[in-house]
Amino acid sequence: MNDSNGKGLAGVTGPVRRSRDVPMLVQRARDGDPRAVARLITLVESGDETLPEIAAALAPYGGQAQVVGLTGSPGVGKSTTTNELVRALRARGRRVGVLAIDPSSPFTGGAILGDRVRMQDHATDPGVYIRSMSSRGHLGGLSAATPQAVRVLEGAGCDVVLVETVGVGQAEVEVASLADTTLVLLAPGMGDAIQAVKAGILEIADIFVVNKADRDGADATVRDIQGMIALGERGPGEWRPQVVRSVAARGEGIDDIAAAIDKHRGWLVEHDELRRRREARAAAEIEAIALGALRARIGSLRDGTHLPTLAAEVASGATDPYAAADTLLAQLTR
Repeated sequence: MNDSNGKGLAGVTGPVRRSRDVPMLVQRARDGDPRAVARLITLVESGDETLPEIAAALAPYGGQAQVVGLTGSPGVGKSTTTNELVRALRARGRRVGVLAIDPSSPFTGGAILGDRVRMQDHATDPGVYIRSMSSRGHLGGLSAATPQAVRVLEGAGCDVVLVETVGVGQAEVEVASLADTTLVLLAPGMGDAIQAVKAGILEIADIFVVNKADRDGADATVRDIQGMIALGERGPGEWRPQVVRSVAARGEGIDDIAAAIDKHRGWLVEHDELRRRREARAAAEIEAIALGALRARIGSLRDGTHLPTLAAEVASGATDPYAAADTLLAQLTR
C-alpha cells in the first residue's frame, strides 16, 4: 500500500476542482484505495483550498487510531525500529499507517524522503500505508501538515499510526503533542548519559528505547535513564516511563516495545488520560489553524496601507509597537 509521495497516481491526478471530488476521495480511502489516500495527503500537504472540506469529511472517523510517535537523535535507528514495529503489528492483524518525516533543504526545499526506501519490506502489503513527508522547514521534528495527515490515515481505517520524526535535538518535542504514546530512542555512545540530566526531549518519553543494545555502554545508558526517571516526582497512579532494550536491526526487543506500548495504552484509558491528550491535541490544531488564518490576513494587510502606516508610526516614535498591535488586531477582527 506504499505510495509514490502523491505523484503520478492513476485515476486521481490533477487538481481537485469540484467539491464532490472530496467525498469520492474520502470514500475511496475508506475502501482501502492507496491512491486516494495519497491524493488526500497531497492536498493536505499543499494546503489546497479543499482542506476544510476534507477535514469535515474525515471528522466522523477521527480518534479511532492509536497514534505512536518515535523520536530521537539521528542515527539511533528510528526507521529500522519503525520497520520492525510495523512487522510486529501486522502479525497481530493491525492495519498500520506510517508517516515518516524527513528533513528538507533550507536552500531548495527538497528532501530525499529516504525512509520509504528503508521500509520496502512492507511495500506490497495492503495492510500497510507508508508516506514520507518533508518537514519543509517546520521546526519541532514534524511537518506542519502532520496532524491532518494523521486524520487521513485514521479515516483510511488504520488501527495504528506510527509517526517517525526527523532526527531531532533536545528542544524538538512537538511529537509529544501529537502522539498518544511517545517513544524516545537512544543508543549507547551518543552522549546520552550527559543528555539524561538535561531538560527537553528526554522529558517527553512515555517509553525509552535503548536501541543497538548489543554495543558497549548499553548497560550504562539504561542505568542513566533509570536514574533520571527515579529523580522525577510522580503521584499515585501516574505513569512511570518504561525502559526497553532492543537491537532493531536483528528484530530483537521489538515484542518488548510493542508490549510497553500496549501497557501505556491501557494506562491512558484507565486514567482518562487518552481523552485529555486528544482534547489537548485538538486545541493545538484549532489554535494553529486560527493563527494561520490570522497570519494570512496580516499578509494581505501588507499590500494595503494600514500595516505600513502603523509601521511608519512606530519607527518614527509616534506610537509604540504594543499600541500598534492592538490597532492591527482591531482591524483584523472587524
